[in-house]
Amino acid sequence: MDIQEINVFIDTNGRVQVEVRGVKGNLCLDFTSELEAALGGEIETREMTPEAYETLNQIVQKKIEEKGR
Repeated sequence: MDIQEINVFIDTNGRVQVEVRGVKGNLCLDFTSELEAALGGEIETREMTPEAYETLNQIVQKKIEEKGR
């Protein structure tokens, strides 16, 4: 099982940066939605990681390849 984590950074000006690791596809948006709402819901910018762009087919194929090794 892959580790899923959210890292939250708050700078001295009160800006919040949230990083999600171990969550594939657009599920990261669901993963952080409640946290974003609790922090005020205002998103200035959003940068998606390469993990966010993985499709379900790519994820399944990667798991199959890993099991075949």
